[in-house]
Amino acid sequence: MSTMTTISENPKAAAAPEPPAEATGLIGFIPATTARALTLGGGVLTVVSCFLAWTWTPRFPGDLTYYGSPAGLQMQVLVTGVLTALFALSSYGVKGTRWLTPAGGDAALKLAALANFAITWFTVGAISIQLGGPVNLEPGGAVVALASLLALLGALALPFERPKVLPVDPEDTSWDQFKHRAGNGWASFRAAFATTGTARRLPTMHSSVEILIIAGVLAIALGVFTYGVGTEYDELFLGFLITAGLGFAAVSKSGLVAQATQLTSKHQNLSIAGAFTAAALFPFTQTDDQYATLGVYILIFATVALGLNIVVGLAGLLDLGYVAFLGVGAYAAALVSGAPSSPFGVHFPFWAAILVGAGASLVFGVLIGAPTLRLRGDYLAIVTLGFGEIFRIAVMNTDGTSGPDITNGSNGISSIPNLNILGFDFGAAHSIAGFTIGRFANYFFLMLLIMAVVVLVFRRSGDSRIGRAWVAIREDETAALAMGINGFRVKLIAFALGAGLAGLAGTVQAHVTYTVTPEQYLFAGPIPPNSAFLLAAVVLGGMGTMSGPLVGASLLFLIPNKLQFMGEYQLFAFGVALILLMRFRPEGIIANRRNQLEFHEKDETPATLAKAGA
Repeated sequence: MSTMTTISENPKAAAAPEPPAEATGLIGFIPATTARALTLGGGVLTVVSCFLAWTWTPRFPGDLTYYGSPAGLQMQVLVTGVLTALFALSSYGVKGTRWLTPAGGDAALKLAALANFAITWFTVGAISIQLGGPVNLEPGGAVVALASLLALLGALALPFERPKVLPVDPEDTSWDQFKHRAGNGWASFRAAFATTGTARRLPTMHSSVEILIIAGVLAIALGVFTYGVGTEYDELFLGFLITAGLGFAAVSKSGLVAQATQLTSKHQNLSIAGAFTAAALFPFTQTDDQYATLGVYILIFATVALGLNIVVGLAGLLDLGYVAFLGVGAYAAALVSGAPSSPFGVHFPFWAAILVGAGASLVFGVLIGAPTLRLRGDYLAIVTLGFGEIFRIAVMNTDGTSGPDITNGSNGISSIPNLNILGFDFGAAHSIAGFTIGRFANYFFLMLLIMAVVVLVFRRSGDSRIGRAWVAIREDETAALAMGINGFRVKLIAFALGAGLAGLAGTVQAHVTYTVTPEQYLFAGPIPPNSAFLLAAVVLGGMGTMSGPLVGASLLFLIPNKLQFMGEYQLFAFGVALILLMRFRPEGIIANRRNQLEFHEKDETPATLAKAGA
């Protein structure tokens, strides 16, 4: 009689638990304590070196030959150096600095060190190229280059939790193995700059303290915008883009932006009033009317983009000919402005002209939207693109030769007089509290009032019943129709309202530019506003948000204006920057929670499934 022995296999019991992997940095040979000290020392040394001379000759813009007085690009390096040092101290837990990193210090520290390295080596490279080699650097320039490099090496050596990646399959082709390794490396690189948790909520404070914090944030925003607009040479503006972009990313990773958002959401009406107050102070920061010109054009562009945001961001209607409504408002106001080239020969007061411009655009919006809004998606986009081109060709041909004499054809309507409202001449300089306010500053204040009206309309309509219907149509039109929403009526209201707001801005644009011509209202071109730039401003800033298109429009107008020195490569560089931004921030600069979840579904899925017990 034989005895049979059965062997039970328990794979769970057989598998020994793997020991947790030791956290390391992207640079693994530097110990964590040494890396943190190296980052702090590099940041402090960068700050000190900004008070040394970097070149021996004043031929480099900004004159970096002085000791004890940072200038030009040195100021930007100083800012990133201070940011790196402060985040390093906060990562040590030094008392009085822990509030700087409510979401964790290492990710913010790495981005601050990267910003410091990027702007420093950009400056050193610009000096070497323009002056004929690194031999033109003074000891201060060499010290700051070494200090920023040490700070970056230390920051990249800080440990982080590496993501779990799949091993390479040895049976794959060499190209597939390369792609797999590259994907694993990219996942580890992203994890190195990821925050370890959400930002701590602000402690309970008195309302007056919260208001003071909001005022401080708005003051910083005004200072950064004023500095960017007032950059006097090309190297300084490119450095500003590097510093502002990476610096903002570092501050955002630290959690400070999230805490500021908590305060502004709690005091939303006060924050909006404070933002308009800060914007109204912009002309008083300028010594002449030069940069107020940029300010008023940015406001016109931003106002039109906010109107388009109702159509695209809230209602989800892709309009590729939206700039035509701006042109309708501008031409309508120009025709009744009393301009010598206007065939009507009438001069309406401003309140009547603005009603004519906005009303004409609204009527055109209804006329175009009524037969076309039953279309969806790409078909609607093609129709609106055709309307934009039809408008431009129509005003080109109504010159008295090819058609009736209304718009003077390609010559447009010129010599549009300045506005005069209640005896206030917008074309003359005025003195306010000892400050001289020029022509463009006058129009800046007028556009600020019009933008306030547009913001009010956007907020009230977005929070209303019709606004919720727009969002429902945008998310799923079939489901919205099944719930009883009159889709055609709701879309037509959005189309007409957006057109009317664009015409509102067009009435002021006609008086600011003195002339309206068909070439100002193209689908695409190097100079905004045009339909492509307007749509990009909405998408780049954040669709469906109030402040997103304003930020996007400001960037899209300011950056091409400052990049004119690049000549024919201007649009190429600008396009590459947009592609990178849309790749890494597809929801826009300022996005609502819904878009963040949609575009980062893979990041949110594990936590959601675990919570649901899937």
